[in-house]
Amino acid sequence: MTTDTVHEREARAESPFSLAGSTSLVTGATRGLGRAIAVELARAGADVALGMRDTDNDGGLVAELEAFGVRVLALRMDVLDLDGSIHAIREAAAAFGRLDILVNNAGGGISEPAIDVTEEHFDRVWALNTRAPFFLSQAAARLMRESGGGAIVNIASQAGLVALPDEASYCISKAALVHMTRCLAVEWGEYGIRVNAVAPTFIETDGTSEALSDPAFKADTIERIAALHRIGVPREVSGAVAFLCSPAASLITGQTLAIDGGWTAR
Repeated sequence: MTTDTVHEREARAESPFSLAGSTSLVTGATRGLGRAIAVELARAGADVALGMRDTDNDGGLVAELEAFGVRVLALRMDVLDLDGSIHAIREAAAAFGRLDILVNNAGGGISEPAIDVTEEHFDRVWALNTRAPFFLSQAAARLMRESGGGAIVNIASQAGLVALPDEASYCISKAALVHMTRCLAVEWGEYGIRVNAVAPTFIETDGTSEALSDPAFKADTIERIAALHRIGVPREVSGAVAFLCSPAASLITGQTLAIDGGWTAR
């Protein structure tokens, strides 16, 4: 394993936005934001490990990333299986020689009125959006500490910054993820590990297509995106994630970047 620190590698980077020579792992990489983030990291020059629930059905993602001339590793990974997921993180570090970047993208929610939320539903959403990112970050940080640092980016949500009707368990879990980002950044800065988050609004993905297919819901959502009044697209999130992983963000940690078109500014 190289003895160069992340700071030393960043200092040699030809562009502050380049990730050339970096290694990364993205959870939930098969589709939606995860796929877009994996593509963006590869486009910037990073080798990418893909955390996927089904490595036999990557939808051409491995080939798409390899076209950028980077190394790609498909890993079977269900973040609700922490032991298996932590093993996958170690496998990525072993294959690439180190792990510089972790993107905690996998997550989800269950829409229902707060008065109807069951313990089972609450626990599942918490496990996906908060528990898994914490312990996967911990596993990655132990590796990053040994190799001189790294960058962790959590995919939070505007739901962690404002209250959304019928999304109580989701909002609570993402709010916890936002604060977890601060806590880990403060503790791990001494190891050269930066921890940040992004908080997207509604983005056009297969995960939001059903909700946005309702004309009334879509119109209300566009109205609430107070400044730009439009639905976002995946690259508007993936570009921000790549920036937070890059040397250009080397003094940024403990922050949550709202990618919400102005929703939370209202």
